[in-house]
Amino acid sequence: MHPYGEDRHPTDMKLFDPLQIRDITFRNRVAVSPMCQYSAEDGFTNDWHLVHLGARAVGGAGTVLTEAIAVLPEGRISPGDIGIWKDEQLENLSRIVRFLKQHGAVPGTQLAHAGFKASTSRPWEGQGKPVSVEDGGWRPIYSSTDRGFTPESAQPEALTADGIARIAKAFAEGARRSLAAGFELVEIHGAHGYLISQFLSPLINTRTDHYGGSFENRTRIVREVVEAVRKVWPERLPLWLRLSCSDWTEGGWTIEDSVALAKQIKPMGVDLMDCSSGGAAAGAKVPVSPGYQTQFAERIRREAGMLTGAVGMITSPEQAQHILTTGQADLVLLARELLRDPYWPLRAAHALKQEIAWPKQYERAKW
Repeated sequence: MHPYGEDRHPTDMKLFDPLQIRDITFRNRVAVSPMCQYSAEDGFTNDWHLVHLGARAVGGAGTVLTEAIAVLPEGRISPGDIGIWKDEQLENLSRIVRFLKQHGAVPGTQLAHAGFKASTSRPWEGQGKPVSVEDGGWRPIYSSTDRGFTPESAQPEALTADGIARIAKAFAEGARRSLAAGFELVEIHGAHGYLISQFLSPLINTRTDHYGGSFENRTRIVREVVEAVRKVWPERLPLWLRLSCSDWTEGGWTIEDSVALAKQIKPMGVDLMDCSSGGAAAGAKVPVSPGYQTQFAERIRREAGMLTGAVGMITSPEQAQHILTTGQADLVLLARELLRDPYWPLRAAHALKQEIAWPKQYERAKW
């Protein structure tokens, strides 16, 4: 029995093997997971974002994804989130993209809309607390239905069909601007109880129109967003989807639903499922432990025939390597571990006895 799950057939994948998706070659299978920094003003990135993301490229990651980047101003989680809803935001983003490419990382952006989790405070100001209009927040906020995350949360307005069409168009415009900024990867954020997840989860979506009720109806927004994005995002460039593969709550979204959705969207041009979980149910009991979400990546990879990324409590080089060699995923996404150590890939390669290039400025410190 393997330490991170059931016995699986070994593969030849290694953590520092390149990965080809469409016309893009990722130098290794370590990706920087999107992590909000809550440090923007009016959606504009600044020097903090350049240094934060640039350090991870210098540190050897194969892919560097921005934090969730709002496709509309009301789609930000907090007033400090970055955005891509206007062309003026592209100059600062392009500077980051150029630096990431210069240091060998594929630059990616995660297009997002927070739904009823929008207009909330930064973590150090009180996690999830609604921000008033007087303090820089906004109303109304939107969701699949008119019920908020908790009774204490700001209560949303249910999107109309025209409003949903506006959301899909905003994702497409975000992809168009991502291309103009030089990004080579787009990920659609469909996880963690944000807007798309609010349509997918039967715990939240109580609509009675053709966006609610059945699996086909609740997943309609995903297909419409994917279709809109793929019309403007070039065929040569990868498209990923981050999904909460389980709500961890009875009656919620399940891994079986996730597999079924993956089978639908793969032919539409989604190349990889970034497999996370949770966020839709406030009282969910999530069994957080090392590798607790890799089971989802493995099932989607095996049953839907789609590339997958594993994320969540991945900390050691040996654990990351094990996920790949046992066929649980095609790459790993690290978050907090890369906050603790931006140079984790350089250390991991040494631990796994694999040779990778260092920045020439740092070579004198190489083992």
